Amino acid sequence: MLQTGTAYTPSQIMSLCLKGAMYIRMSTELQVESPENQERAIRTYAAQYGIEIIKTYADLGVSGINTEKREQFQTLIDDVEKGRNEFNIVLYLDESRWGRFVDSREADYHRMRLERKNVLCQSCEKPLTLTSNIADRIMTLLRDESASDYCRQLSQKVWAGQCNLVAKGYRQGGVAGFGLRRMLLDESGNPKQELTMGQRKSLLTERVILMPGPEDECQIVLWIYDQFIAGISETDIAIQLNAQGVKTHFDRPWSRGTVCEVLTNEKYVGNNLFNRTSGKMKSKAKPNPESQWVRKERAFEPIVDMERFYTVQGIYRERNKKTTDEELLQGLRDLYARQGRLSALIIDEADFLPPSSLFSTRFGGLLRAYRLIGYTPAHDYRYIAINQRLRAIHAEIVTDVLHSIESLCGRQIPIDPKCCLLELNHNLCVSVVISRCFTTPAGTRRWKIRFDSGLRPDITVAVRMDTSNEAIYDYYILPALEFSHGQLKLSEDNVGFMDSFRTDTLDYLLNLSVNISLDKAVEDGARGNSTNFH
Repeated sequence: MLQTGTAYTPSQIMSLCLKGAMYIRMSTELQVESPENQERAIRTYAAQYGIEIIKTYADLGVSGINTEKREQFQTLIDDVEKGRNEFNIVLYLDESRWGRFVDSREADYHRMRLERKNVLCQSCEKPLTLTSNIADRIMTLLRDESASDYCRQLSQKVWAGQCNLVAKGYRQGGVAGFGLRRMLLDESGNPKQELTMGQRKSLLTERVILMPGPEDECQIVLWIYDQFIAGISETDIAIQLNAQGVKTHFDRPWSRGTVCEVLTNEKYVGNNLFNRTSGKMKSKAKPNPESQWVRKERAFEPIVDMERFYTVQGIYRERNKKTTDEELLQGLRDLYARQGRLSALIIDEADFLPPSSLFSTRFGGLLRAYRLIGYTPAHDYRYIAINQRLRAIHAEIVTDVLHSIESLCGRQIPIDPKCCLLELNHNLCVSVVISRCFTTPAGTRRWKIRFDSGLRPDITVAVRMDTSNEAIYDYYILPALEFSHGQLKLSEDNVGFMDSFRTDTLDYLLNLSVNISLDKAVEDGARGNSTNFH
């Protein structure tokens, strides 16, 4: 049987008759030969060591910067962790095919997940030894970091190239919008064809610009501007357009938001804008300050004249000027008096109020703004504040457990920053979950424990909160062998064997992290003491 970390000679490797799986990945669909080339190289490598390839996992046209859209990669991990694999080694062309993760440590994390199940991860760019020394480890880490650094540099180069093309007046992605169309230019700048929805250029030397659409759509755009200048609200404009049977560029009914898009986007006066929001390296998109925008004025033929456009922008600036807290609350009171109730949707639909997100930011949440004007929602939203407090407590508990273990065993404990999964003794994963206390109509206390089944921890530490949900009531240390799916409901007194997992402190968990020598373990065993070792 294959044992990862054991040194084998090439002849011994051949005699093991290993069964392997290959993992193939290419970043874009345009790399049509990449899968075949990768498979050919992997099979050649496998033949050198007598490895029989019995399964193939392939993510085609998927970025390796994370695992979110790499369905085959996730299937590979899931097959191994749930014991559905018949292979004991995974082969891939090089470290970049395994992934170009933003954090290079993530590549090693996923390899570790497989190696915990005695499945070796092997790049075809280095000899197969089935063991790793310090030098091999360092080289693998360097290759991971190189793949990550390549991604970062490529992101910067692509962004710089996009900014350069925008400054020259070329469009960088996105739909044209109502009243506009996309025109494809050849490498000489001559019009080639109009692009319909979903079409894109096929040559790298081609460029795309915006141009006015059909005359009837252009007239509707001008009508929208004139109506707004005349004092008609965006909502009323949308109602009139829908009554006339006019559809948006997505062939959908108009709304306040789609009317606002027409009234505020500079592309209608021919300006080319870029970098209003950014989400580099697959990060969450965020708005950028106007000083970082890339703008090319008069890049396209305009539909709306400057006088109309800047008149509209002046109306918006006056509407969105800095308002005091009292003015915001008074507006909320007026809306409550009109509607009889409040919600985020009702606030967003009110033309005379800013969006609900501003109230949340200014007053620390909509519920607090409601309280300041004396409004109490019919639904009890107290659980929202409780959950916010419990999320903070969760982070504190994980940090306290981590520090306690590290001080006890004198070494750093690995932790996944995204899911707070602790790893004890290199092979024991622990998840910490918080269980809110709620009281039934009969007056009894109940707790629901939801397991992080997606993380597949070996042990779940369930932290039960007291009646006020302010302090910790007790702990349940639940092994995955007994509890791993769905949720568990607990009461104050639990019959059967459940209370055998209950504890007032985490001392037992801390003892699991203590490493001692095998000789001492044998000695303690002879004395009848219970000792943890690995």
